[in-house]
Amino acid sequence: MAEAESRKPRRKAEQSRETQERLIRVATELFAAKGYAATATEDLVARAGMTRGALYHQYADKRDLFRAVFESVEQQLGLRMAQAAAAATDAAEQFRLGTRAFLEAALEPAVRRIVLLEGPTVLGREEWRRIDSQYAFSLVRAVWEANMAAGNVPPLPLDALTELMLGALNAAGLAVAAAANPRTAITEFTTIIDAVQRGFWLAAHSRPPSTPRRSLPGTSTPRGRAPEKRRSR
Repeated sequence: MAEAESRKPRRKAEQSRETQERLIRVATELFAAKGYAATATEDLVARAGMTRGALYHQYADKRDLFRAVFESVEQQLGLRMAQAAAAATDAAEQFRLGTRAFLEAALEPAVRRIVLLEGPTVLGREEWRRIDSQYAFSLVRAVWEANMAAGNVPPLPLDALTELMLGALNAAGLAVAAAANPRTAITEFTTIIDAVQRGFWLAAHSRPPSTPRRSLPGTSTPRGRAPEKRRSR
């Protein structure tokens, strides 16, 4: 009897998790296809095969469900970038492969519409940035930290560099998603990434120019040497 009673909370938690997963899956499809504003809660619950009461038992409102969908898409996107970077043979290639994986994902409706286009407006830029950083910041930071350790990047403020690169990545993702020829855009951004990485490498391996010796005023001879006398002919 006691064992049966202990199973009830576990089963209830499992049912709640299954309901959330089904709602997130259906909402991801609808938000990606129709957008947040055009997706009615009636459509959500009908496609999920549940009641409005079941929806509001799990989420406060449609925006709360969108937040869960956004986090789910961000988590999957981060995993894809990490897997792509893991296939690299060195630290320099990690950022290139991870970035390309992100740009390729920007062509997909869920990433394009939910993460890049509607995320900032539905959630607000502050909350959107907080969630985006939660899944992307540590990943990008780790890649640049590895590049610094490998000598591919000069010593720079790591958090500031990560913020700059994240902002550039999101802007590039939007540009790819809106491009008339997305594949060409991806190639162009990849070329720029290669140039940026090359610039970092050159900066990390360049030596500061040596200070030239200055001659005494009025003479071009090295200091400490008297000018040679001209021989008479």
